[in-house]
Amino acid sequence: MPIQKPIKHYLQFSDLTLDEYEYVIERAHLIKRKFKNYEIYHPLIDRTLVMVFEKNSTRTRLSFEAGMHQLGGAAIYLNTRDSQLGRGEPVEDAGQVMSRMCDIIMVRTFGQDIIERFAAHSRVPVINGLTNEHHPCQVFADIFTYYEHRGSITGKTVAWVGDANNMLYSWLQAAEVFGFHVNVSTPKGYDMDMSLVSTDRYTFFDNPSDACEGAHLVNTDVWTSMGYEEENAARLKAFDGWIVDSAKMARAAPDALFMHCLPAHRGEEVAADVIDGPQSVVWDEAENRLHIQKALIEYLLLGRIDNK
Repeated sequence: MPIQKPIKHYLQFSDLTLDEYEYVIERAHLIKRKFKNYEIYHPLIDRTLVMVFEKNSTRTRLSFEAGMHQLGGAAIYLNTRDSQLGRGEPVEDAGQVMSRMCDIIMVRTFGQDIIERFAAHSRVPVINGLTNEHHPCQVFADIFTYYEHRGSITGKTVAWVGDANNMLYSWLQAAEVFGFHVNVSTPKGYDMDMSLVSTDRYTFFDNPSDACEGAHLVNTDVWTSMGYEEENAARLKAFDGWIVDSAKMARAAPDALFMHCLPAHRGEEVAADVIDGPQSVVWDEAENRLHIQKALIEYLLLGRIDNK
């Protein structure tokens, strides 16, 4: 019988080491270059990705589905209407069944416990496409984007202005892995859940403008994440003053970049002249979900391979 190699999941940012991240970033550069040059690269012929969506998406579905096709494989989309998960099938059972029919699975769901339980019963690698607590693929794409524009992020300062959400917790894990610092500013009543914080590489600021001082990257997200829509009116009031505008960007480093994982609400969490301005790299950031995830899928399925 063939030797079964250990399954490696990607459920939160801390699941890979710095060495692994640097390898996948190198592969992403190569795979992106091939894509831009219209070079066919099909290392995953006859491999199938199943995408399980319990939360809606634009970038996650498009990047994973297109990416798997571009690698020579196939992608299958499932949501709660198309699967027995919507009728209450246990997550553990779904993990058992789905993983016997495909090679890799991406899950976009609510609580982190759901994807952890799914992965514990999966025979194939599982990737976190988003949970309430973590969004590792997005932060990985963001770091790849920073590398493209400014080089290594090690030793830099990232400002997080806005909600203490899954993006922030993944950024804090990334700070521990890559060795950078995060300046955090969230409104009172919307503080970090310290059970999700496992690093001291951050400083908290009551004033969001102060958090941007000297930052090499300024980052924000919508004030009301999916699942919290009933809080929207209260959040709009509480987050008044946390908009990333030109005044805050002026306090950042002269060559600072602005990022937003999208979708964005101009005039709420970010001013139009910032997201559409010269320091914004949000469109590169969105595109890079495709390239970094292709490299990640390749690594989880094939391990390290020679550059080619």
